[in-house]
This record gives sequence, C-alpha cells and structure tokens, in this order.
Amino acid sequence: MLKKYEILNKKLTETESDAAQVLVYTNPSVEEQRYLVESCQIDEHTLASALDPDELPRLEFEPEHIVMIYKRPKNYSGKDQLEFKVASVGMFLFENKLIVVLAEDIPLFVGKRFHTVSSIKEVFLKLVYNSISHYVEHLRIIHMISEEIEDKITESMDNTYLLNLFSLVKSLVYYAEAITSNGFVFEKARNLSARIGFDEKDEEMLDDIIVENMQCKTQADIYSNILAQLLDARASIVNNNLNQLIKKLNVITIWMMVPTLVVSAYGMNVALPLSNHPDAFWMLMGLCLILVWLVMMFWRHKNW
Repeated sequence: MLKKYEILNKKLTETESDAAQVLVYTNPSVEEQRYLVESCQIDEHTLASALDPDELPRLEFEPEHIVMIYKRPKNYSGKDQLEFKVASVGMFLFENKLIVVLAEDIPLFVGKRFHTVSSIKEVFLKLVYNSISHYVEHLRIIHMISEEIEDKITESMDNTYLLNLFSLVKSLVYYAEAITSNGFVFEKARNLSARIGFDEKDEEMLDDIIVENMQCKTQADIYSNILAQLLDARASIVNNNLNQLIKKLNVITIWMMVPTLVVSAYGMNVALPLSNHPDAFWMLMGLCLILVWLVMMFWRHKNW
C-alpha cells in the first residue's frame, strides 16, 4: 500500500500528486517492490531487510540515495500476551524525495514534532525521533504492568504471573538490543552528517536524538535489571508461601490429633475411668478443648 505526502506551507499533507516528496510503502506488493528495485534503484536485499524484523540497523550510502534501517516498537495488541516486539523500518533518502518502507501500517507522522516540517531531511530525522518516543512510551507501560504484577505476586503461587514476568523481561531484552543498535547507526549518521547533507539545525536535532536514545537505553536497562531480580525472587516468594501453607496445615493437623488421641483412648473396649459416669461425654469434650487450648498457648509462647 502506498501513501504519498507533500510538504506545503511547512506541513506534511497527504496527496495523490506525482510530485509527492515523501512516499510511504506499507507491506509493498510484488509490483511495488519491482518498481522500487527497478525504477528507484533500491537494492533488492536492502528492500527485503526493511521488511525483516530480525534485520540489524545500519546506514549505507548508495550512488543515488542514502539508506537507513532502524528498529521501532511494533504496535501492541492484547493477543501478544504482554510480549512487546520490534520491527524494522527502511528509509531511503534521495535528493528530492524520501521513501519509507515498513511491514505494518502504523501512524508515522503524529505528534507535535510534525506540526511544522520544512524539508525531507527534517522528516527523515523526526521519524527517527518519534521511534524513540515510542520506545519511551512502551517502557512506561511495561513499568506500570510490572508494578501491578509485583503487588500480586507476593500472595500468589500461580504460574500466570511468572509467565507474564518472563514475557516482560524478554521484551525488555529485545528493546535494549534494538535501542543499542539504533544508537550505533545514529552515531554514524552524526559523524557523516556532512556527507548526508545535514545543515546545522539538522545536526542539532541529531544530537538530541542521540542523547534521547542513550537515556532510553539506560531506562530499558534499569527496568530489565529490576524485572530480572524480581523474576529471581519469584522462586523464593513461592517457597516461602508454600512453607507458610504447610505450617498452617501442620498446625491444624496437630490440633486434630490431640482430641483424636483422647477420643480414641475412650473408644477401646476395656474398662476406662468415668465409663459409667452420666456426664462422661461432656467431660471428655471439655478435656479435649482444654488440651487444644494448652497447645495453642504453648505455640503462642514459642512465637510459632
């Protein structure tokens, strides 16, 4: 699917004109891929890399254009079961146009950064900037979910929360790796900014992107370490909960054994004290209650 955009009055506007400066191909068809390879001179392997979620980010210089492949978070849905994934995006910067290739349809030109746009290089950089903001937003959501799980995990012995934690840790590992790889590409773009054709304003934005990306990476590492420690503590918490449960069951069992011993002794078919007393039953029940009370007082004295 192809969407065309044109910069008019410093705003990015969707258009059907052939003079569009920004072309966005979402999951391009075979015909669209053939056009990109044959007419735009985009390398077929590079085009496939832009659609491959496992492709590493990179920056390349071709005779007619510049290629940047970077990672951005995929849109989260409930069926992902708390697993946040990343996807590849390919940007091909020509002299007078920008081609963006991605595998899924996502809102690209959103947020206050796209309120004003003056050039395709600015669109190029702001798309990268938005991806970092997307990471930060997802990290905030992951942190909120982990806090909810942390509140519930102390009382639960179910594996559901353990699996949820594992999914979040796995997601953070993928995010940290993607953010780090993106950082290498952004550093390379900063070092080669003159070759790309960035002006002073673009270089300042690229510096901001590098700083934001480093902060995002630090945040992802912190959340990952916290969740990893929480995951390790999960086994200790479950063992402690299990010990407490066994302790309560043992207390109940011993309570039942004391009166059972008395009742069993008076169930034998031999001569027993009080066997002919008219109130023998109530006296035995009272003795059982007194013994249970003594056991409880003993445990309370020992702080068991």
